[in-house]
Amino acid sequence: MTWQLQPDAVFAASPLMPVMVVDRPEQAVPLARALLAGGIDVFEVTLRTDAALAAITAIAEALPEALVGAGTVLTPEQYDAAVAAGARFVISPGCTPRLLQHAARGSAPLIPGVSTPSEIMQALELGYSRLKFFPAEVNGGAAALKAMSAPLPQIRFCPTGGINPDNLTGYARLSCVATVGGSWMLPADAIAAGDWERVTRLSREAVTLLGELHRQAG
Repeated sequence: MTWQLQPDAVFAASPLMPVMVVDRPEQAVPLARALLAGGIDVFEVTLRTDAALAAITAIAEALPEALVGAGTVLTPEQYDAAVAAGARFVISPGCTPRLLQHAARGSAPLIPGVSTPSEIMQALELGYSRLKFFPAEVNGGAAALKAMSAPLPQIRFCPTGGINPDNLTGYARLSCVATVGGSWMLPADAIAAGDWERVTRLSREAVTLLGELHRQAG
């Protein structure tokens, strides 16, 4: 793999990886700036809307000091489009061999999604050891991730899906967890209203909470 950035650098950029759904391109930069003001400088923009690729480009151009990536990438074609738009990393909800093999030849790191030991082993066979555990809560949450990671200590995860301040502690205390993905700091009504101060406040609270949990664990 000849990636320009390694997955460990993506995981290390922030204790939180916000999952951003951008409906209008003009929302992208103010939203990213609000997250940045709250202490988060890595952004996953999901390819769930028509505005996603334009949002990635806008953030990459306006905030070169941050890391913007693409999420919900399903195919090699989407991987290429995301990288062309300016994505520094790519995240997928699953791990098809076709996508993993394609991304291994690309310039941006892919963080594939897994939810079973077999999927983890398949990703590992293809050279991937930095993975997304998704959807986390419906697949057993922190307890399931702890059990699956025990025989695979070389793997590091970004759990995503149903995580919020009420269940964050269980994930943050796992040694296999490098960063946590979520969207609770991005309320849809705050984004619609352009209430960027609320996004910043929730982001800062989340980063502070994770910092305290990591200090307790360390």
